[in-house]
Amino acid sequence: MLDKIDRKILTLLQKDATTPVAEIGKKVGLSTTPCWRRIQKMEEDGVIKRRVAILDPEKVNAGVTVFVSVRTNQHHDDWLKKFAAVVEAHDEVVEFYRMSGDVDYVLRVVVPDIAHYDRFYQKLIAEMSMSDVSSSFAMERIKYTTALPLDFVTDTKK
Repeated sequence: MLDKIDRKILTLLQKDATTPVAEIGKKVGLSTTPCWRRIQKMEEDGVIKRRVAILDPEKVNAGVTVFVSVRTNQHHDDWLKKFAAVVEAHDEVVEFYRMSGDVDYVLRVVVPDIAHYDRFYQKLIAEMSMSDVSSSFAMERIKYTTALPLDFVTDTKK
């Protein structure tokens, strides 16, 4: 589905989606129009979901990251739909996963401080019945990227 040039384009866009198409084209060995067509095709195919700005959490007063582990004894679709709606309504939750293993769900929550987290926590437990909620505060962000590895993509274009 994606060839070597597509992967190079994606690598460049993941680093900086504001890079002009002409510059991307030069870096991957294409003129502007064929490069633009490839980007458009990857957007149409859903490979490129959207282009966003990545903010500095400290500069927008969201510098505290909390990983929230949730366990429940409610393992049915209605509960999950309600829980997903509750989580979706809280802007503090920036990631939400259903897990395998001992923990059922993990949330990544960003807030300015512990007091804000406590308010979020109190609202969450008031809105949902859960067996256990455990919070871990990140002390330091050592690696963070939104770039996906592209080494797993197979080259199917000839």
